[in-house]
Amino acid sequence: MLSINSCRVRRFTLIVAVILAAAIGSMASTSASTDSWYLLLNKSELNPPSYVFGIVWPILYILMMVSAFLAHKKVFSIFIVQLFFNAAWSWLFFRFQMPLIALLDIYLLIAINIYILNLMYKENKLAFFLFIPYVVWISFASYLNLFIVINN
Repeated sequence: MLSINSCRVRRFTLIVAVILAAAIGSMASTSASTDSWYLLLNKSELNPPSYVFGIVWPILYILMMVSAFLAHKKVFSIFIVQLFFNAAWSWLFFRFQMPLIALLDIYLLIAINIYILNLMYKENKLAFFLFIPYVVWISFASYLNLFIVINN
């Protein structure tokens, strides 16, 4: 019998959780390129075209999954928590149109992920390096979110 603490169960759970977070988050943002609310927002000149997000996020989710898989002994629980805040951001920002609350969510997400980076550094250097692009991207996303909060 497999327990929740077994490596196989944890790794499988991480894979399923990342896929679910990606799916749930994308359900809120799939219409961003046609949503009049989003299109009418004043956005930063650094805001990438919509298609870039469709390229970057799948890559980041794969890197996240691999890094969590490699360091699951240290990051399992907190990684699941950060996935919740990751998916929640899209809903807060796009679906509920609450950029300020989304900004608070992403700041918390960054803090959690810096903590995860620290844990990964101690557990598995490859996991650490594979996780860095995600933390950099959400930090950039926080700038874009802050710009919208300030300028709208």
